[in-house]
Parts: sequence; C-alpha cells; structure tokens
Amino acid sequence: MEAIESSDTDELLRVIDGYCETSSWPVLLDLRARCREALGRGKQLWGVEEHIRYRLALEAPGELAGPIVAEGESRFALGPLPEVAASTKTWDELSPHIENGPARRTTAAERVIRGDVIETEGLDLPGVIQDWEPEYEVATYESDRVEAPAPATPTMTEADIPAETETMNDTVSEEALSDLVLPWVEESNGRCDTITASGDHLSAIRGLGLSRARVGSLPTAGALSWMAWAAASGGAHGRRRGAATGRYLAWWVVSCVADLQWPESPETIASAADRLRWHWFDDGSPDIGWGLRLAVTDPEANISWAVSATDLD
Repeated sequence: MEAIESSDTDELLRVIDGYCETSSWPVLLDLRARCREALGRGKQLWGVEEHIRYRLALEAPGELAGPIVAEGESRFALGPLPEVAASTKTWDELSPHIENGPARRTTAAERVIRGDVIETEGLDLPGVIQDWEPEYEVATYESDRVEAPAPATPTMTEADIPAETETMNDTVSEEALSDLVLPWVEESNGRCDTITASGDHLSAIRGLGLSRARVGSLPTAGALSWMAWAAASGGAHGRRRGAATGRYLAWWVVSCVADLQWPESPETIASAADRLRWHWFDDGSPDIGWGLRLAVTDPEANISWAVSATDLD
C-alpha cells in the first residue's frame, strides 16, 4: 500500500476509519500486519499500528478483541486495553478469547465495575459490586477520545477552620492517599499534598495550610467513587490506569487509614469504611482541570487525614 511506504499517517487513519465503519476486520488485521512488517524496515508507523490495536479492542467482536487485549499494554492508546474492550463487550463475549494472565484478570475486573458477576478469575476484589459500594464512574471510549466525568461534589458550606493543628506521622496512609493520583504527579503537571492530624477533618484541612475552606459531607459510597475516579485517571497527560485499578486503590485507602491487615474481607472493609467520616473540601476557587480534595476522620482514634491534589493541562 502506497500510504504505508510513504508513512502517510493521515491517509492510514482515514483507511482505518473506513474499515471500522464497515466492520472489515480481516482487512484491518491485514493492514496491521503490513504496518508491523514496515516497522521492521524503519517506517515510522508505530502510532498507526497501536491505533489499530485500540480500534480492534474497542470496536471488533470479542473473538478479535480478546487476543488483542492479551498481547499486553499499548503505550499510545487512549486507555488500558482491558478497560477499552470491557467498555463495549461483556465478559461472556470476551472471556473465551483471552488467555490466562494479568490481562484476563484485569479485563474481568473491568467488567465487574460495569455490572457483570465474575467469581472464577482469582480477582483481588470481589467479583460483584457490593451493596455498600457506589455505581463507579466509568470511561466512555470513542475512536478519537475518552470521556471520564468526575463524580458530583456535595453541597458545600463555609467551615470554621482552627487556627492551629497538631500534625502526626502516618506514612502508610499518606502514601495510600497520594497513590490515588500518582500519574498526575509523575507523568503530568500535577501536585499532591497529604497530611495526618490529631482531631477531626477540619484539623487535617488546616494541616494542609488552608485558613479558610468550604466543606461538604460525603457518604461512604461518594468517597469511594471519588477515590476510584481519581485513581483510574491519568490526569491531564498521564496514562489512565482504568476503573478496576481505581476500585482497588479506593479499598486500599480504607484499609490503610483504618489500620487493617490486607487482604481483608469485604465485610471488614465495609465496616471500616462506614465507621470513617468523609468530607470534600475546597478553598472556594473555581474548579479547573483535575482535582481531588478529601478529608477522612477516624472518630474512634480521633485522627484525620487529608489529600489535596490538582492537575492542569
């Protein structure tokens, strides 16, 4: 094909669009094979070949998408291929076509997020959403974009922030909170601050340096939803990790701040999450870009934690 020999990326993308619109999957697979062969001859077509993988995972039937997912990561796709495939196909459609391994488990976990019940894949978390969990926010993938809206913020009121606070050292819990937004910081333009403080959530917010703030109470499900959304996201420029990772890291935060052993039973995690008190806060500035501002209190221990993370284009 002339477009391959001339490395005409724009023309190749138009060809790919046409093949996908007409479900010409065998022809698209052949085009991928030609691009891979051309790569070996020094043609700069790695982006095209990766885009074909993405489109197959997203739009092709399970018997074709499954093997594509099983090949492993795609550096330049709009999201992790297990999540991409799981966004448009059920586990019944995918499972016969993904060999055993990490990609299979991740795809199964992504389908759990979307309502499938899967109990046989050795998953890290239960293969069904628990009744105390939220309906997690999921990404919608298109041929050229991904949309992953944030959860809703609660009603906010001005809070009486204390003049001083007593900070404490809890590296494990603070690292769990900062891990929620690791791609924002390491791969993008983001910043994350965490703190542990003696007292309630207002003391933790003060420990971050805020002398005034608006605060809104979050139910357990709302806090889990926010943590999972942040952990799934790559922020402005980082790699998206996917909703399954988001759910796992939200459970991990609960385990850490509640000082549980891991792994714990869903019932123990549920009890700990319900005992904790969750709040969203801000300083009244307009929301721009990506943000996570959570404060959590263990009323029995009289200890609170807070995380403030932002990322901008």
